[in-house]
Amino acid sequence: MTARTGVHSSGTRPGHHWAVAINEMGELVFSRKLPNDEVEILQLIAAACDAAEHVRWAVDLRGKTATLLLVLLAAHGQQVTYVPGRSVNRAAEGYRGEGKKDAKDALIIADMARIRRDFTTITIPAEQICTLRLLTANRRDLIADRVRLVNRMRDLLCGISPALERAFDYARSKGAVILLTHYQTPSALRRTGVKRLTTWLERRKVRSPQKLAQRAVEAADQQHTALPGEARAAALLGELASQLLALDERIAANDREVRETFRDDERAEIIESLPGMGPILGAEFVAIAGDLSSYRDAGRLASHAGLAPVPRDSGRRTGNLHRPKRYDRRLRRVFYLSAQSAMQYPGPSRDFYLRKRAEGLRHVQAVLALARRRVDVLWAMLRDHRLYAITPPIAPAHSS
Repeated sequence: MTARTGVHSSGTRPGHHWAVAINEMGELVFSRKLPNDEVEILQLIAAACDAAEHVRWAVDLRGKTATLLLVLLAAHGQQVTYVPGRSVNRAAEGYRGEGKKDAKDALIIADMARIRRDFTTITIPAEQICTLRLLTANRRDLIADRVRLVNRMRDLLCGISPALERAFDYARSKGAVILLTHYQTPSALRRTGVKRLTTWLERRKVRSPQKLAQRAVEAADQQHTALPGEARAAALLGELASQLLALDERIAANDREVRETFRDDERAEIIESLPGMGPILGAEFVAIAGDLSSYRDAGRLASHAGLAPVPRDSGRRTGNLHRPKRYDRRLRRVFYLSAQSAMQYPGPSRDFYLRKRAEGLRHVQAVLALARRRVDVLWAMLRDHRLYAITPPIAPAHSS
């Protein structure tokens, strides 16, 4: 007998799973709740293997909360397929009852794995890929924290001195952020003056200290009115500026670790040889795509990145293509940013971009077309283990 076991993980931080096993006829074999614990999961695997000669497993979650379950299943030679939550929710409408329960969801997962054969098989990635996924995810969180900090700083600064808020780009100017750690109000800047402020900035190794000090004092001269809550806002602003500097150090340290881990990969040299694909974007690509074993060809990779159009034909209407709705936004961003970077410099990428613009495509459309082309190029480079070359390699001649 062959049994399908569907495992549903409850919530984003599940303390338990719900497992339902059915046979080839869809009849219930067992249904049980189990904690997210190694001993309990091993007992479930043993019970499922005892109930049938062949067992196929299906889960609706493959994130960190399901890592222990997936690792134990892989260690015992069990094949696991991934049933997306979207598919489970849509299929639930065809099952009896409107209520939603973990047991029902697990039953739907097992039944869909029994009926359908097009779901993706889950494989446990290598240690290096897992590390890159953690590092790149941490980098995204740090960048999001940085954006929030900068926005809070600008908001507070508008309540102290709108002219000083307009004077600098605090997201890019480290010197301006260092200035805010000690000087936040127009009156403090005017009292200090350009000369003393320049000396203070020089001691902190700020680039172009005199120019920065002069712009800050000029902005302070535009306002001689103290706004309500200025003292407390200035203190908070100084704290946020210090936090931003510390956060920039954390981001820099994380980026160094990302580069080092990525360059330990044997494919790193090939990926970085493609113009526009640096170590950070390369690490993002490896973290998402893994070893490329889940992609049949370059078209599948492009489809995962949302760069391949999806047909919407009906009746006599054929060749009706539209933008896909389901794809990996992060993978699309990797190819888009690398294409945008590559087309800024002379070479095949820029020539292709300009040709698409001449054909009437808008900027974003032309960059996406270039990104799609670069998917094929990168795929071929990794397949053939070749570094990027402007002139494509000559195909070997076939003897008659």
